[in-house]
Amino acid sequence: MPVTFFVPGYLRAYTAGAGKVTIPRAPSDVGAALAALCDLHPGVRDRVLNERGEVRQHVNVFVGNESIRFTGGLGTPVAEGSEIWIVPAVSGG
Repeated sequence: MPVTFFVPGYLRAYTAGAGKVTIPRAPSDVGAALAALCDLHPGVRDRVLNERGEVRQHVNVFVGNESIRFTGGLGTPVAEGSEIWIVPAVSGG
């Protein structure tokens, strides 16, 4: 069963305008899922991951409704049919 990424507007220029990108098979974890996404759409990589391969500070990644910051980071397991959301951080005062 596929895994679906939900892509925010600012990244759609790098996904040919797609707001959803489907990976045909579920990778074992978020790191592998992001690698599969970046293989399909290379422009996403530098905007989501830093030079060390970690999720950038102002980018949030969720598997379902759980932030990977609290579930194991890039090692967070991905089940068949999961939805992965890339969400820019919002801050201000």
